[in-house]
Amino acid sequence: MRNSILCACCAAGIALLTSLSSSAAAKTDFNVCWTIYAGWMPWEYAQAQGVIDKWAKKYGIQVKVTQLNDYVESINQYTAGQFDGCTMTNMDALTIPAAGGVDSTALIVSDFSNGNDGIVLKGTGKTIADLKGMDVNLVELSVSHYLLARALDSVGLREKDLKVVNTSDADIAAAFNTDDVQAVTTWNPMLAEINAKPGVTQVFDSSKIPGEILDMMVVNTQTLKDNPALGKALTGAWFEVMSLMHGKNAASDAALQHMAHASGTDLAGFKSQLATTQLFYTAQQALDFANSPELPKTMAKVAGFSFDHGLLGEGAKDSSAVGMSFAKGATLGDKSNIKLRFDPSYVQMAADGKL
Repeated sequence: MRNSILCACCAAGIALLTSLSSSAAAKTDFNVCWTIYAGWMPWEYAQAQGVIDKWAKKYGIQVKVTQLNDYVESINQYTAGQFDGCTMTNMDALTIPAAGGVDSTALIVSDFSNGNDGIVLKGTGKTIADLKGMDVNLVELSVSHYLLARALDSVGLREKDLKVVNTSDADIAAAFNTDDVQAVTTWNPMLAEINAKPGVTQVFDSSKIPGEILDMMVVNTQTLKDNPALGKALTGAWFEVMSLMHGKNAASDAALQHMAHASGTDLAGFKSQLATTQLFYTAQQALDFANSPELPKTMAKVAGFSFDHGLLGEGAKDSSAVGMSFAKGATLGDKSNIKLRFDPSYVQMAADGKL
């Protein structure tokens, strides 16, 4: 899962150590990493079922898809140059590799959380306003923290109106069982477990801010520039699996069953997680999202939150410190320091049937 407590300063140090060697020459062997989350299980399937191998062979390269158990560690290893690509959220892409100086490209924005993340209080009939004065347990500086900030904004509250209690994702469900914990912000499957308890109220979830918590495959920009075959192979493999999953037939059921087992749940549990994950099942859907003027607006909000919480590095003077680029030449922040690029050109190839 996306169990991130972000280490922007550590990432910045890693990036400084590796920046001189970040330029990548043309090569034939690549390695990308991922961690368990409903929206990223298609990468495991693509590796296990030979889909990645097929597309890599088409372009004369080899691509290994490696599972890591620790989400933050996977991003740190990518930032350090140990992987050519890595699955991560939009906020983490900005605050770890990009803020650390590693120029990174969002090759595929694969989905957004559409209810996978939520805020739950003990008691019935509760509202967001009831959070005032409370302790709220969550994984600090993660997308859960961002979700809480967005919820508070919606009712005119600020973080200073409550207390955030840092709690690991592994401990948060158990913590909610204690008398001391009255409110939590978390994601599935912990969210579903907590919501199943009697006498609780979910007061906010990510479906209220659709398109803001994004899941992506991020690759090193220089590596992608020098090796377009990598972008083509990854994009082609991804949308082949998306088409299979969306087929609503025996083959799609078998694929979903495989992903459910690989993620440690049953088919019903996996489907319930997918129900709150807005996957872009076609390249055109992903392209439309990447081309939307809403994406830069979302990243402006994310940059603002990140700066306010010290995640853009010690030298950041404001939320524009790390520049970002988008489709159709749009930019955000410092144009002389663009380190995060939302480049839909490979998804465009997939939509046009040119992969």
